[in-house]
Amino acid sequence: MKNLLRLLRLLGPYRGWMALGALLALITLVANWTLMATSGWFIAAMAVAGAGGLSMNYFTPAALIRASAILRTLGRYSERLVTHEATLRQLAGLRVWFYTHLEPLAPARLQQLHSGDLLSRIRSDIDALDNLYLRTLVPAAVAVVGLALCFAFLASFDLGIALLTTGMLMVAGVLIPLWTQARGAAPGRRLVESQAALRSLAIDGIQGLPELLVYGAEGRQAERLHALSQALTADQDRMSDYAGLSQAAIGLTANLALWGVLWLAIPLVGPPGAGAPLAPPSLALLALFTLAAFEAVAPLPLALQHLGGTLAAARRLFEIVDAEPAVAEPLGPSPIPVRFDLEVRGVSFAYPGSERQALAELDLQVPEGGRIAVVGASGAGKSTLLNLLLRFWAPDQGQIRLGGHDLAAFRGDDLRRHIAVVSQHSHLFAASIRDNLLLADPGATQAALERACAVAQIHAFIAALPEGYDTWVGETGVRLSGGQARRIAIARALLKDAPILLLDEPTEGLDGATEASLMAALHRLMAGRTVVLITHRAVGLEPMDEILVLDNGRIWARGTHRQLLLTSASGHPDDRGLESAPHDDTDRYRRLLGLG
Repeated sequence: MKNLLRLLRLLGPYRGWMALGALLALITLVANWTLMATSGWFIAAMAVAGAGGLSMNYFTPAALIRASAILRTLGRYSERLVTHEATLRQLAGLRVWFYTHLEPLAPARLQQLHSGDLLSRIRSDIDALDNLYLRTLVPAAVAVVGLALCFAFLASFDLGIALLTTGMLMVAGVLIPLWTQARGAAPGRRLVESQAALRSLAIDGIQGLPELLVYGAEGRQAERLHALSQALTADQDRMSDYAGLSQAAIGLTANLALWGVLWLAIPLVGPPGAGAPLAPPSLALLALFTLAAFEAVAPLPLALQHLGGTLAAARRLFEIVDAEPAVAEPLGPSPIPVRFDLEVRGVSFAYPGSERQALAELDLQVPEGGRIAVVGASGAGKSTLLNLLLRFWAPDQGQIRLGGHDLAAFRGDDLRRHIAVVSQHSHLFAASIRDNLLLADPGATQAALERACAVAQIHAFIAALPEGYDTWVGETGVRLSGGQARRIAIARALLKDAPILLLDEPTEGLDGATEASLMAALHRLMAGRTVVLITHRAVGLEPMDEILVLDNGRIWARGTHRQLLLTSASGHPDDRGLESAPHDDTDRYRRLLGLG
């Protein structure tokens, strides 16, 4: 119930569209009742008048029948138009609402989610919420109002007939839907979970297909997919069975109501002028109206049957929305730094659920315009340092300062405006090269794009393409090579023109020639900026002002590239200011960089 109320509050901004859609559905229902009842009465009245040689006014009922038919057609079309417009507006608003809550959680709180699972929540789970309005709220509202109108209309003929019909409508509109909800709650919930798991497994399998083939695990992956598909199909079959049984039960209830109405109404019928409670044509009117009345409750079993799946999808969304961001935003405005030096003092950090510290009592300083490199084996804490500098995580102890201001005083977006990032996983969207570049500066001119790409050594390649900067790069830049994608990422960083540059393994996975060319472009990008380079490769380390070597989250050596390589025969470093490091540590530095 709590999740249902939350959903209803989320739909509040669209209550005007929702009410209009329900009103049109009610008008359509009443028009159909009028058409059926008047048609039955008219045909019976004409027969009675013909048999008795009587005259009657057939213009009025004929006009009413025609008007009802037209109104039903227009009402049905308008109702579909308005309810679908309302649904599409709701889905668009829900996606914006979900993304607004999702964005502060990235990347820290989303790391435990598979990309396929997250995509399923963004798309399929939100799409599943359209059942709430279109297939639950509208039918329920129309049924409640329709039931009251039905009782009032039948009571004008006979109270017993009204009570009987209303009672049968309650059976069809309450008891049968409650049965379908009870039976469909578990499979409906499993359907949502199975569909999400199947999408996640399929995406993981496609993304990891090379590894599956290398280790011979593709058979097990296929078996898991088959098992999930079988479970999904079984639950879909159950839901179809319940839907068929509920519709059959409603049909049976409608026919029983018809027989009951006839049983009560026939004794009340008398010839015209005899003072009987019911004229003969009224019997046909009541019979057809009774059958038509069940149109008001026919959608309810299916609506409640799928309510469990809708609420399960809502719970999956609320699980993410209710998560607390890893970093709390400050209440006041962000400071405006006048210089862009970085200072890390005594920073320690451990990831949630981990007993080992990723960083321990780390100290470093990068002056404005300075260049520092951080090297170390996998798990040494390099990426953790980058995440802390970007304020994706907050340190457990210690302090990080930018231009003399604590990073905790900056709002995340304000801080990252001062930082450009070139990563080994620089993402290109399924759009044109131009669109991907303009993410950094939407107002950039063509000349600015070309200057940035020329510095990144990618302009000549782009200019030679048939569509130039309007070339479509494909999903994640699949139509480009790794080196080309990295150069576009560098050009994007140039366009941002941020005073701080963070480089996270920017040459990972590239061949030697491409790596050297890319590092040359990166050094152009470093000019005048405060730079932190994270790498485990030797290329491009010579120009760095200082190199920090991390081991298990701690600094065990620091100095320039040359200082870390040159040691005396006795195993002591030379006299250029390198901190004392044993000879085997120096060898370890060489091994980290693949130099020996």
